[in-house]
Amino acid sequence: MTPFGMAVRSLRERKGVSQKQMAAAIGVSPAYLSALEHGRRGKPSFDFLQRVAGYFNIIWDEAEELFMLAGVSDPHVSLDTSGLPPEYTAFANRLARVIRQLDPQLIEQLDMMVKNASKPS
Repeated sequence: MTPFGMAVRSLRERKGVSQKQMAAAIGVSPAYLSALEHGRRGKPSFDFLQRVAGYFNIIWDEAEELFMLAGVSDPHVSLDTSGLPPEYTAFANRLARVIRQLDPQLIEQLDMMVKNASKPS
C-alpha cells in the first residue's frame, strides 16, 4: 500500500463507503480504485485527484496533503543518475536491490536524513 492508498482508504472508511460506491461516484472502475489503494497503479492524474477531493468535500489543506501524498506514492520509481559521480549510480542500484529487506526503522532514519539534507541552509 502507498501513502496515497492509505489516505484514500481512510477517507472512504470515515465516509462509510465501499470501493465500489466510491468508484461509481467518481467515474472509475472498482478495480482501478483498488489497484490505487494497494499500490499496484502509478501516480493518479490531477483530474482524478480533484474528483476524489470533491467527492469527499475536503478542505483545501487536506486536499493539498492528498495531492502531496499522490506525488510520493508512485510504486515504480525511476532514478536518473546520468551526469552524477559513479558512487551515486552504485548507491541507487544497491538501494533498489535491498529496499524490500530493510527494517522500517532504518527506512525512517534514512528518510529523515534525506529530508534534512534537502532543507535549505
